Amino acid sequence: MRRIIELISLPATLRLMTLLVVISFLQGCTAMTRIQGESPFVPRQLEEHVVRNEFPLAKGEDVIGRARSVRLEKGDTLPDIARHFSLGLNGVSAANPGVDIWLPEPGKRILLPMSFILPDAPRKGIVINLAAMRLFQFKETKGSLAVVTYPVGVGAEDRPTPEGLMRVERKVTRPTWHVPVSIAKAHLKKGDPLPATVLPGPQNPLGEYALYLSAQSYLIHGTNKPASIGLRATNGCVRLYPEDVKRLYESTPVKSPVSIVNQPYLLGQSNGVMYLEVHDTAEDTDSVELDRIYRKLKALEKESGRPLDWNKVKKVLAEARGIPVPIFEIRPGSGKAVADPPEIRHPGELNGRPKIPELRADAWSVLAADLRDETEAVRLAAIINHQGPHIPARVIAKDSGYQVVAGPFSDSKEAKDAARRLKIDLELDGRVIEPVRKR
Repeated sequence: MRRIIELISLPATLRLMTLLVVISFLQGCTAMTRIQGESPFVPRQLEEHVVRNEFPLAKGEDVIGRARSVRLEKGDTLPDIARHFSLGLNGVSAANPGVDIWLPEPGKRILLPMSFILPDAPRKGIVINLAAMRLFQFKETKGSLAVVTYPVGVGAEDRPTPEGLMRVERKVTRPTWHVPVSIAKAHLKKGDPLPATVLPGPQNPLGEYALYLSAQSYLIHGTNKPASIGLRATNGCVRLYPEDVKRLYESTPVKSPVSIVNQPYLLGQSNGVMYLEVHDTAEDTDSVELDRIYRKLKALEKESGRPLDWNKVKKVLAEARGIPVPIFEIRPGSGKAVADPPEIRHPGELNGRPKIPELRADAWSVLAADLRDETEAVRLAAIINHQGPHIPARVIAKDSGYQVVAGPFSDSKEAKDAARRLKIDLELDGRVIEPVRKR
């Protein structure tokens, strides 16, 4: 799955994400969790509310949050579930191998990976772990420390986000995007010429808020492509959901330190238990980081005088599901049995789910595809709906097949622009449909 995700380029993110469904299925057959392979549902008290972002941090503790679960409903997609619970798509997909990203089974109970091991870095300012695609902001108030965390999108494999220590140089609301020459050339090759500057608005990929870093040309910013959060899909910048970047912007002073690390193997303790969290990553970081974590585990084993369960460690490393897994009791008898993740009541409305306005005969539209299979038509409509900026789409049964129709659009220019984007981003040959004129 990692290879497919890392190949995703900025405008083609959602087209290639469809391949994740197949790859996740192939890799996930032997890695089902208790949630995927659970016994018949036993009614229980469901949680109504859950903390998503901010957690107190006790001294000596490295693990924050707690995993939850939710039962899917018809029409859910993993990008919508991820956004509502402030998770990245990669995290939800990795935690639930074999679950269809765009058409998950209604009634299925999935794991929400809402527990995180903090990176091995100074707990000050902002720390971003590229491997986990997660940002951590540390706050100290009256001697107590808290951490706020958000999922992020990071640089693609050929345009990686730089690592190292930097700072926030300045902050801008409603930023203008000055298109870098390299990005302009790449878009031009695909028949998608960009202007020299993109003014604030729905077409601006920086969103409404931007924090400019001391590493020249790199930013932490919002996005008009929220379904790309949790993917390696940017040109090197770090992007957040619109609602998350607003909170980060308001709570981050200029000159705040920003440390960017790449730690796929995380080791941390909580309540006397040592946890291991592993993320899939590029091969060139595997050996160095793997050696580092093995040295820590060997030191832990030697210091305690008790053997580690190395088979369990190897299993966690092999699955790389991005979930903290208990591997060792630091103090014998201090650990508690790992409980089944509490289930959250499904929200009445998922925050950020794309809204699909009614298609009108007197408005412009685009026929995106004409398909025989209803399932594939529904899948394609979901993918189009998660394009950024938003292109509303729905499935219409017609004759012996199904049409995927995008719209409504206010005029021919808007409809033609949507058709152009469908061609560039998803390789769809859409046909513009004129409105029915009243006589």
